[in-house]
Amino acid sequence: MRSAPRRIETDADVAEGAAWLCAREPRFTSALRQTGPLPLRLRPDGFAGLLDIIISQQVSVASANAIRERMQAAGLMSEDAVRGAGDAGLRAAGLSRPKARYALILADEDIDYAGLHGLDDADVFDRLTQITGVGPWTAQIYGMFCMGRADMFPPGDLALQVAAQSLFGLPERPKPEALAEMAQDWTPWRSVAARALFAYYRILKNREGLG
Repeated sequence: MRSAPRRIETDADVAEGAAWLCAREPRFTSALRQTGPLPLRLRPDGFAGLLDIIISQQVSVASANAIRERMQAAGLMSEDAVRGAGDAGLRAAGLSRPKARYALILADEDIDYAGLHGLDDADVFDRLTQITGVGPWTAQIYGMFCMGRADMFPPGDLALQVAAQSLFGLPERPKPEALAEMAQDWTPWRSVAARALFAYYRILKNREGLG
C-alpha cells in the first residue's frame, strides 16, 4: 500500500527538512546561516488559495497584493462570487483579461479540493495542470504552500533559478530542466529546499539590488 505524501504542517517540519538538507548539501548550511530559520508559508487551500496564486502569476508582489486586496474587498474569492461577477466584474477588480478568463474557468471546474489530499504529488500536478490557466508553476506552488506537500518544487521560478546560480556557483542561470534535475538530490524535502532558495534570493536582492 502506497504511503501518504509527507506534509509540512508546522515550523518543526520545516526545521526537520532544513536539517536534512544541510546534512546532505553543505551549501544549504551556508544559505541558512544568512537567512535564519525558514518560514512555514502555508496558505489556505481550496478555490481561494488557487485563485490567489493565479492572481500572482507573472506580476510583481506589489501588483499581486493590490489586485488581491481589491478582489477581497469586492468579495470575489469564491466560485459563486466569481461566476456572478463575470468578466466585467473581474476586470473592474483588477484582473487582466486572460486572468479573468482563468478565474471563470476555475470557478466552473468543480475541483474536489479535499480529494486532492488523497492523491500523490504527480497526480495532484496532473489534475491541476489540466485546467486552463494552471500551468506547472501554479500547480507546484499550490501543492507546496496550500497543500503543504514536502517534496514539490517549481523549477521554472526565476527567483529559485537566480538563487541556485549564486549559491551553487553556476556559470549561468539554470534552465527549468537543469534545476529540476539538481533538485532530485533534495528529495524528499524539495519544498524546504525551495523555501531556502526563496529566502536566499531575498538576501541576494537586498545585497545586489536585484529586481
